[in-house]
Amino acid sequence: MLRGKAGQKDAPMPQVDVALRNVAGTGAALGWAGSHTMVVDRPPGKAGGMGLGFNGAELLALAIGGCFCNDLRYVARRRGVTLDTVQVDVALTLEGEPLLATAAAMTVRCTLADGSDPAEIVDEARGSCMVSNSLARGVPVTIALAQGPAAGAFST
Repeated sequence: MLRGKAGQKDAPMPQVDVALRNVAGTGAALGWAGSHTMVVDRPPGKAGGMGLGFNGAELLALAIGGCFCNDLRYVARRRGVTLDTVQVDVALTLEGEPLLATAAAMTVRCTLADGSDPAEIVDEARGSCMVSNSLARGVPVTIALAQGPAAGAFST
């Protein structure tokens, strides 16, 4: 869930909080942000995975493409034009041990309701896409072990 308001004087920086908890009887986790939920798991046979949900690479590719889809809509709305169709495909290249995402290639197809060229909309969305721009700049990630007992698992 997004907290804070960008642009407010002395306001805290916007922050998104999500949570994940294991699902009892599986190796999967249920994740949520606000009222939205999703299941995270590994492919069947990989470290106990059952294929019940998205794996990390899929989530990363979906974040890249999904954020861009949203930014296309924001830009079009701001310009007063209507997007007719939007198709975004993301190919995420994975390499090494540990496995790392080393490249992401996004292909965008979209049409405007008035038939005009969407190139300027796509270019502006490219410049404002939070996920792809954050990844390109190398967002730091910290990991801390919390103290105390863990919350219970979700029951199935």
